[in-house]
Amino acid sequence: MKKIAFLLSSALLLIGAYSGCTKDTVSIYATLYGVVSDHETAEPIAGASVVLSPGGKTKTTGADGSYEFADLDAQQYTITVQKTGYGTNRKTVTAVADEKTEANIPLTKNS
Repeated sequence: MKKIAFLLSSALLLIGAYSGCTKDTVSIYATLYGVVSDHETAEPIAGASVVLSPGGKTKTTGADGSYEFADLDAQQYTITVQKTGYGTNRKTVTAVADEKTEANIPLTKNS
């Protein structure tokens, strides 16, 4: 009986020790973010339209010129930025799983 109690106690201790170990979780999603700014002055541009392709997701830059696309599939994307009074600019970036990729995009004023 003591032998069975010892084996059960040992088994419970091992189970408790094993369940206390946690695995690192790895995200399969990526994030793209950045700032849209004036090419000449480097000032942030608020209200610019930022379109992600493929996927067709659209964001509008905030007062600080920033944008962010979260929970993206890890792959290559083209970011297209437009704002009235500025020329369109495109940038191709690769989103990597479990990482945040920065893509700052300057716009040039129309003449």
